[in-house]
Amino acid sequence: MEKNKVLIVYGTRYGATKSTVEEIARVLQEEDYDVKIVNVKEEKVRTIAEFELVIIGSGMRMERWVSKVEGFLKKYNEELKKKKVAIFVSSGGLALMEYKGELEEIERVTKKYLEDKSSKYALHPISMTMFGGVWDYNQMSKIFIKFLEAERENFIAAGFKETEPGVYDTRNWDDIRNWTRELIEKVRM
Repeated sequence: MEKNKVLIVYGTRYGATKSTVEEIARVLQEEDYDVKIVNVKEEKVRTIAEFELVIIGSGMRMERWVSKVEGFLKKYNEELKKKKVAIFVSSGGLALMEYKGELEEIERVTKKYLEDKSSKYALHPISMTMFGGVWDYNQMSKIFIKFLEAERENFIAAGFKETEPGVYDTRNWDDIRNWTRELIEKVRM
């Protein structure tokens, strides 16, 4: 029997989306899916015809998707409308919004990052979600660091520790694995 094929297309700013995608792929492979991963900043997608499911992931910065992921959505828009599609974004700010109880802000960014993006391309994803991300002060511009320096205290207060100097990983790996397992169930329906 031929394995079901999944394409995961992503773009990342600081690398968090890459390792998130790798974990999603690992869970899919455990369930006997044939997974192809494409970082659109490094590789072009030639076709999506052979894939049953297309997962699209993007890192976020200043409320913007990675531009090459947006380019993929434009290029394959008509074909994606005929596929099972799932979308996620990696947002370092999500964990802080949750910690601060900023439910209205979470609703706003969920609508903007996921619902509005799907609507823009007339897609009807079988699943959409937002995961935490990584704040890497070592890769940020000096202006961005100055703007976000106050958040460092919130990371500590929320229980996030530096994974290495200047780097805070706010992802919940169980959430990522559970979302992937739920996605598998939706694909099988």
